[in-house]
Amino acid sequence: MAVDSIGAVLGASNATSGVQQKAINQNDFIKLFVSELQFQDPMQPLDNSQFLLQLSQFESIELSSETNQGVQDMLTMNSSSQSISLLNHPVQVTGMDGSTTAGKISAVSFTTGGVQLSVTASNTGTVMTGVRLSQINLVQP
Repeated sequence: MAVDSIGAVLGASNATSGVQQKAINQNDFIKLFVSELQFQDPMQPLDNSQFLLQLSQFESIELSSETNQGVQDMLTMNSSSQSISLLNHPVQVTGMDGSTTAGKISAVSFTTGGVQLSVTASNTGTVMTGVRLSQINLVQP
C-alpha cells in the first residue's frame, strides 16, 4: 500500500517505479540454493562452512524482509492517524489539474490504495472525494 504524507510531491512514486531491483529476494535465494545443491559434484560435496554461511545469509534476508514489512506497517498506521487528526480542519487542496481549493475535511476513507479524504469546498459547498494526503498544501487549526 502506498503511504502519502502531507505536502509530498504529486507523482513522486511514479519516478521511482522505473528503478530496477538489484538485490535478490528470498525466493530467488531459495531457487539458487536448491539448484546449487542439485547440481553439486558428488565427488566434491559442498563444504560445511559454505553451507552454514549460505544458511546465515538466508536468515539475514528473511529478517530484513520482516523488518521492511514492520516499517511499512508503521508508516501505514502513521498515515491513518495523521488522516484522522485532520477531520474538520480547514485545508487547502491542489487538484489533479493544478487548481487550488479551500475547504474542510469532512470524511476519511481507508482503501487498498491508501487513505482518501473527502473535502467540502468553502465557497461552493461541493464535496471533493478521493483526495490523497499528498494533495493537501495547507492545514489550519
